[in-house]
Amino acid sequence: MKRTDGSAGSAPPLPSQEPIRLVDPGGNRVGEGLHPTPEPGTLLALLRAMIIGRRFDRQAGALARQGRLAVYPSSHGQEACQVGGVLALADDDWLFPTYRDCVALVTRGVDPVEVLTLLRGDWHSGYDPESHRCAPQCTPLATNASHAVGLTYAARRKGRDTAALVLMGDGATSEGDAHEAYNFAAVWNTPVVFLIQNNRWAISVPLEKQSAAPTLAHKAIGYGMRGYNVDGNDAAAVHSVVSQALAEARAGGGPAIVEAQTYRLDPHTNSDDPQRYRDDAEVEFWRARDPITRLEALLRGEGRLDDAELERVGAEAERLAADVRERLDGADGLDPEDLFSHVYATAPAMLRRQRQELLDEMRRG
Repeated sequence: MKRTDGSAGSAPPLPSQEPIRLVDPGGNRVGEGLHPTPEPGTLLALLRAMIIGRRFDRQAGALARQGRLAVYPSSHGQEACQVGGVLALADDDWLFPTYRDCVALVTRGVDPVEVLTLLRGDWHSGYDPESHRCAPQCTPLATNASHAVGLTYAARRKGRDTAALVLMGDGATSEGDAHEAYNFAAVWNTPVVFLIQNNRWAISVPLEKQSAAPTLAHKAIGYGMRGYNVDGNDAAAVHSVVSQALAEARAGGGPAIVEAQTYRLDPHTNSDDPQRYRDDAEVEFWRARDPITRLEALLRGEGRLDDAELERVGAEAERLAADVRERLDGADGLDPEDLFSHVYATAPAMLRRQRQELLDEMRRG
């Protein structure tokens, strides 16, 4: 509920300009400070989910190039953000993803074929949001932020401790919807964590042309929220920081912004040509900071991962990709009449007329 204890004027600490990091790019542990490194079992779960997520991402990209998806926005390189954030959620929490967060949905347990329904142009959402506690993917930037604030505000009024994780890109933070969501969440103390996947580019607009703030996490201070700046290619750090932020939010500590520094290695979508706005050296810089390679090196170095386990996870990922291909091949065709369903309880006269014209046309063949 709205702050009434006089704490609204207290200033949260400034986020660090150096990202919080628990595992360096070489796979070595670094200082933990206020954020503990997850237990080995959680680290193995993070690695497994990233390997499966990347294989799914590769498969979806191939389907788009074959014309079997209308479009696919890859998250190659951003797996630590999506997996680390989602695995920090409790069962009763909600996830509010964007169009780029298919790997997050697969990690949350949504059927991969249902995840791709939107990108096939079949339905707005191919899965049941309530059963998975995942909102439909938002294409308009930052609109999912306000949705999450509204859901958690309502949940608190009902006495529930439900928290929400909002996934958004750096470009979304420049939208008015983001400002409205941040402000409402802070004033009404709603338990929302806004996880900004700062991949450096809003399609072709570089970060330095969007914001002059020291970091995007610093924007939290202006709203009276906690802000964290984290290495977004370090799955351990993302999981640890988001887990803490969600726990504080559920306990009444209010919302938070977590900025994850990462990079989109692939084009914005399969219809984008990134060589028109970024150079290969920049891509290679980030490719050397691959989140999967980093965590694999840590677990191998500490004797918690061997070739047999990697082979088992790789085979699991291949089975998932094969299942997606097979089921999309056998997907039923859509009923054109569905264009007129599920919007109005009683369709207006204009839509009833258009529906009848369509049915007449179909009968004539």
